[in-house]
Amino acid sequence: MPKLFLVLAAINGFLSVALGAFAAHGLTSRLSAQLLSTFQTGVQYHMYHTLALLGVGALSIHYPASTALRSSGLLFQAGILIFSGSLYVLALSGVRWLGAITPIGGLAFLAGWAVLAWFAWSQPFSA
Repeated sequence: MPKLFLVLAAINGFLSVALGAFAAHGLTSRLSAQLLSTFQTGVQYHMYHTLALLGVGALSIHYPASTALRSSGLLFQAGILIFSGSLYVLALSGVRWLGAITPIGGLAFLAGWAVLAWFAWSQPFSA
C-alpha cells in the first residue's frame, strides 16, 4: 500500500493547492466572507491530511504489512473526502444539510491519528 498512499498524497497535494488558489483568486468576489472561510477551512484540513498521507506512505515502505498504517491512511483519505469535500460543496452550493456530515469526516481524521499513534507506540523502535 505504500504506492497507493504516496499517489493519493500527490493527487491530494495537487488538489489542495489548486483549490486554495481557486478560493484566493476566483471565489473572493463570489462568496460571502463566511462561506469563503468555510471553503478555506476545507483547504487547510485537506493539506494537513495530505501531509499525513505522505507520512503514512513513507512509513508503509518500511512496514508494508502494517494493518494499522493501512487503516490510518484510509481513514485520512476518508476524512479528506468527507470533511473537506462536504465543506467545499457546502460553500459552493449553500446546501446546509451537508454541514451535518462534516463531523463524520472529522471523526475519520481523529481515528486516523489515534491509529497512527497506536502504531507508533506499539513499534519496538531502537535508540
